[in-house]
Amino acid sequence: MYEIIKVYKQQVPALRFIGKKYGDSDRENGWFTAKWDEWSRNKWFDLVDQECGINVRDIFEEADASIGLLRVKDGDPFEYWIGKFMPAGTPVPDGFDCIEFPASTLGVCWVYGKEENEEIFGHEPECAKKLEEAGYPVQQDKDGVWWHFERYVPSRMNSPDEKGNVILDICYFI
Repeated sequence: MYEIIKVYKQQVPALRFIGKKYGDSDRENGWFTAKWDEWSRNKWFDLVDQECGINVRDIFEEADASIGLLRVKDGDPFEYWIGKFMPAGTPVPDGFDCIEFPASTLGVCWVYGKEENEEIFGHEPECAKKLEEAGYPVQQDKDGVWWHFERYVPSRMNSPDEKGNVILDICYFI
């Protein structure tokens, strides 16, 4: 059983998201797991990190996380991006795209539970509600787009606790 164990806000500087865009047709069994596997197999996260030229943790504490970025706008096709946040101006490797984000405030929820049975995934609506309840209303951008993301922080995702649970960050712009 999953649980939202922490809700807070976080300031981040202007960032460039570097990654690849996917859509509903790229899902397998409803998920993007095969695309994540492709990223790991091809070492694309390492390639993006190399373009930065600095220790990404110097940007902000969780900047070393891999990201599943969701773009939702009524009337537009759903977009799911896999990649990383880098400092603004970081070169974009061939075959990748980027999205620019201004300095922002994030609303962050920690979703605690098991990864292997997909227990921690798909709780964006509950997280948005928790953020609203905490006084952090989620915001659309100037074009009416809802941006939010799964943040896979290595220290929380790669080391299950004694119960076999990990923590997935779900973040919204607030």
